[in-house]
Amino acid sequence: MSIDKDYIIITENLTKKFGHFTAVDNISFVVKKGEVFGFLGANGAGKTTIIKMMCGLLKPSSGRISVLGYDVYKDSEKIKRSIGYMSQKFLLYEDLTVSENIRFYGGVYGLKYKEIKNKTENLLDKLGIHSWKDTQIRFLPLGWKQKLAFLISIIHQPRLVFLDEPTSGVDPLARKQFWDMIYEYSYKGNTIVVTTHYMDEAEYCNRLAIMNYGKIVLLDTPENLIRNTKTKNLDESFLKIVSSHNENVY
Repeated sequence: MSIDKDYIIITENLTKKFGHFTAVDNISFVVKKGEVFGFLGANGAGKTTIIKMMCGLLKPSSGRISVLGYDVYKDSEKIKRSIGYMSQKFLLYEDLTVSENIRFYGGVYGLKYKEIKNKTENLLDKLGIHSWKDTQIRFLPLGWKQKLAFLISIIHQPRLVFLDEPTSGVDPLARKQFWDMIYEYSYKGNTIVVTTHYMDEAEYCNRLAIMNYGKIVLLDTPENLIRNTKTKNLDESFLKIVSSHNENVY
């Protein structure tokens, strides 16, 4: 079986520069079909830049990216239509109601009227927010916004979903509930790529890429990262890995 059939994302020597600043520095990695793949790093480590390049929202300065078999340079529009994407700002329209947001994004993703109607009812049922359906998003509690944004991002049932720090600002209980939803979708054979700076979230990932100054310092399972650094937990492991990398940089 070829590598292109084994992996849903392939990157080689990926680099992104903004003027003299290198946000992503010559990295290579692959994402397996059906896994929850995470990027862990501090703000400014390059996580969001990588996500945007894989989503076709940002062109690399150099290197190769294949997403769902599409070339990011030639097929960025096909990639955008084929994936799910949720940013830390949730991408919901604050002045539209819950139902209006669902209908709008259903149309964006090419669903037909009957599909959108059924999806709306199913989504409201899943979240238990029928009483909120005519409420503007601005009045929705943050935790509900987060869950709604995720379900809208997968309303078209994409095989690949990108989540860019999707739980920023929400409490630990809401984060746990959100990750239950992620796993539920992953169990169906779908692939999730997520960025985070929360250690408890990073432990949910099947594999984890430690990011620092635009580079992937280490990539492995959370368990192996802890074992190989001879630390007690992922928090200690992350600090040890990044500190060692900073010593080599400077």
